[in-house]
Amino acid sequence: MHRSIRVPALVLAVLLVAGVTGIGCQMDKSSSSSTTVGGKTLYERLGGEPAIRAVVDDFVANAAPDPAVNFTRKGHPNEWQATDANVAKLKKHLVQFFSKVTGGPQTYEGRDMVTVHTGMGITNEEFNAIAGDLKKALDKNNVPSNLQDELIAIVETTRSQIVNK
Repeated sequence: MHRSIRVPALVLAVLLVAGVTGIGCQMDKSSSSSTTVGGKTLYERLGGEPAIRAVVDDFVANAAPDPAVNFTRKGHPNEWQATDANVAKLKKHLVQFFSKVTGGPQTYEGRDMVTVHTGMGITNEEFNAIAGDLKKALDKNNVPSNLQDELIAIVETTRSQIVNK
C-alpha cells in the first residue's frame, strides 16, 4: 500500500527528529547527550522505546503534511518518495536516534546529520516548523514539559548540521 504522506530522508529529523548530538557536537554513532536525573536517563524518564515509538508515529503524522516543513523536499534535487518502505525506515531511524541521544540502548544505524541533510536546502523556518510538529507529538503523548525541554534542547543542537546555509 502506498501512503500519501510526505517524509524526507531524515528528519529529522529531524529530527527531526532527526536526525542529535552531544551539546554542540556532530551526531555520530557513538554520541549521546542524555542527562541522568535521579539515576534515570532521559530515555527512561520518557518511558523507553514504546513511548518514543508513539511520539515518532505522531511526529511523522504531524510533519509529513505540514507545508511549512516540505518533508519530501519537493522542488529540490534530493526529493524523497514516501513509499511504505521509506516511511518504515525513517521511523526506525528516528526511534533509534531518539533512543541513542536520550541514553537508551539502541544503536543509531542512520547516517550522520550533515550527510543526510546536505543539499536539501532546509531553512531555519523549516527547522522551526518541524520542531513545532515534534512539540505537538510530545504534547499529544502527555510528555511532561521538563522532559520536552530536555529533548527539544538536544534537537536544537542539530540545527547547524541540518539547516543548509
